[in-house]
Amino acid sequence: MPKRAIMAILLGLAVFAAAWAQIQGKLTGVVKDSQGNPVEKAVVTVVSTKTSAVSYELTTNKEGRFLQVGIMPGYFQVSVKKAGFLPGSTEVRVSLAGETDIEIRLDTADEIALKTVSAADQVFLKGNRLYGEQKYAEAAAAFEEAVKMSQPNWGYFFNLGLAYKKMDKKDEAIGAFRKAVELNSESYSSNKELAEVLGKGGAFEEAKTYFQKAVELSPDDPDAHYNLGACLTNTGETDAAQVHFQKAVDLKPDYADAYYQLGTIFIGQNKVPEAVRSLEKFLELAPNHEKAPLATQLLQYLKK
Repeated sequence: MPKRAIMAILLGLAVFAAAWAQIQGKLTGVVKDSQGNPVEKAVVTVVSTKTSAVSYELTTNKEGRFLQVGIMPGYFQVSVKKAGFLPGSTEVRVSLAGETDIEIRLDTADEIALKTVSAADQVFLKGNRLYGEQKYAEAAAAFEEAVKMSQPNWGYFFNLGLAYKKMDKKDEAIGAFRKAVELNSESYSSNKELAEVLGKGGAFEEAKTYFQKAVELSPDDPDAHYNLGACLTNTGETDAAQVHFQKAVDLKPDYADAYYQLGTIFIGQNKVPEAVRSLEKFLELAPNHEKAPLATQLLQYLKK
């Protein structure tokens, strides 16, 4: 049997990454008004897009600056509140053992608008608490209420999508993540989450667009390249997928899953030495991985 033929027998679909690194980083930033003046005593909330259990609350100094050290790398929603201003929010990536610096601008608002936004924000925070307690249906209800009460806020829709995702409400999750992307097209997490839900539903061609956007937004993120590679594998674009799996291991030399995917692609290309090296590296890095028995079986066949 040709070596590439065993692909159809032994290999399943590529899956998307869910890595969470353990090296800490630093986040610094400055809050200014619409005229560029520093805003003192603004409340800055930093919440992980992966889990609301990882959060920080800071206050800006006289120069409008804030600082948080010891942050696990990843993507965070940064929200800012100050009396007399509409809240501001953005998404930021905290890098591995590095420093990330951002600037957020706040617009002034009238009293009625501020009361409406403040009430919605309280409901949103309630939703975050419920989500952290794994009460996903109640969290979704709170996020839905917050969405109805305030002006469009990408973070509200993003968290609503996360709650729907936990409830396995795929169509509702897609709708919420679509709205988050519409409101903040530069959000890595919103693009990634939308792409993942679409991909898991088999809509790989559409998912590819959002995975590609995620790579554009975060070109030095190995997970972004891995996820796009997995999607391209499922659309049959293995040459393009190989480029992104290779980029993933270039950025993260111990990326076990990427070595496995490279190994399977090399098998399909009938490149036996390259396939052997990749699968051996995979087993070296992840001997207890669920795909380890299959990798072992593939290696035994390749070495005959």
